[in-house]
Amino acid sequence: MGDSVRHAAMHKTSKATVFFDGGCPLCRAEIGLYEETPGAEALAFVDLSEPGAKLPDGLSRDDALARFHVRTGDGHLVSGAAAFAELWSHLPRWRGLARIARWPLVKTLLELTYRVFLKLRPVIVRLFVRLTGRRVR
Repeated sequence: MGDSVRHAAMHKTSKATVFFDGGCPLCRAEIGLYEETPGAEALAFVDLSEPGAKLPDGLSRDDALARFHVRTGDGHLVSGAAAFAELWSHLPRWRGLARIARWPLVKTLLELTYRVFLKLRPVIVRLFVRLTGRRVR
């Protein structure tokens, strides 16, 4: 097997890495759902609120916490709606949604919706905490 084939095979089997804000109770709850889903063992989860958490290359801590990010198995960093589609694509029960989320029009609408969510996130998190009794770290 040549070096380029071995290199490609190595990257294909690398785990995708999910970067999330564990200091956000809503984010923790959502990631907890994904972590318990069959197929999650194919993913690495990094709680960026933990001291010493390794940030994705080229991304500041503030930027990493401001949006959802996933580093694909081949090393590409995606964020927002594209990151959710990437995460879902690794979970058998969510793969159909991942396919739909990658359709150009749907992808655009999901990204716009995600940007609106980010603006409303503080209010949504406060409501979530009030309704569930979960704490903010």
